[in-house]
Amino acid sequence: MNAMETMVKVDGGTVWADDTGGPGAPVVLLHPGVGDSRIWEPVMSRLASRYRVIRYDARGHGESPPATAPYTLLTDLIAVLDQLDVPPAVFVGCSQGGASSIDLALSQPSRVGALVLVSPGLTGYSWPDDPDPDAGAEFEALADAGDIDGVAALIGQMWAAAGPGDGAAAQLRSAAKAWLANGDFEQKDPPAVDRLGDIAVPAILLIGDKDYPPLIECDDIIVAGIPGCRKIDVPGGDHLLPLRAPGLVADTITELAG
Repeated sequence: MNAMETMVKVDGGTVWADDTGGPGAPVVLLHPGVGDSRIWEPVMSRLASRYRVIRYDARGHGESPPATAPYTLLTDLIAVLDQLDVPPAVFVGCSQGGASSIDLALSQPSRVGALVLVSPGLTGYSWPDDPDPDAGAEFEALADAGDIDGVAALIGQMWAAAGPGDGAAAQLRSAAKAWLANGDFEQKDPPAVDRLGDIAVPAILLIGDKDYPPLIECDDIIVAGIPGCRKIDVPGGDHLLPLRAPGLVADTITELAG
């Protein structure tokens, strides 16, 4: 199979996808909500010669047009897998992408051979109240003004504690642009928080000690809930581990992909 970039039809829109067509087992990379699929490039350079690597941009992120109709992340993921004819694969999800990987393992388990969860989120998890209510008001003001750079800077305070280097600044700006463009079209997928025990594939979770503290607590719940899930702590790592520790992420993928 040859390498291919394409626009995939999803319900009410399209998303940009990239399939390396490599010789080995399929590996699907799902980016965080605070970035786009370029976050995987330092990891892909370590995988492309060995695996068939698939990635795509969620609506409004990177090369994908913004949403113009209601959608969910899981239904878009399934549409990409169907159109690209992806067999059972290792799913590697960062943050939002980790939540979608878990959701797929629960809804269509035959598609998932293993999970590499990188600072993952979890659908249905009850997040604590924001300890800084002023930050919410500041976000609303920046969003109302269409201030992409301001929104990106605010996102970075929470999710990029290790600083704007390693391509983090571009990721945050891409996220800010998508958040403002997508509006309220994204709908919630079914909660996964109470069904983690149903996951029956090998799973490894990576989390940095500089990540958002409530997210670290959420990830401890994921590790405890998925049978046999192994946790890798990443000293000095924040929410953007594919940029901060690409070698470790790639080695973890290789461990499960064979």
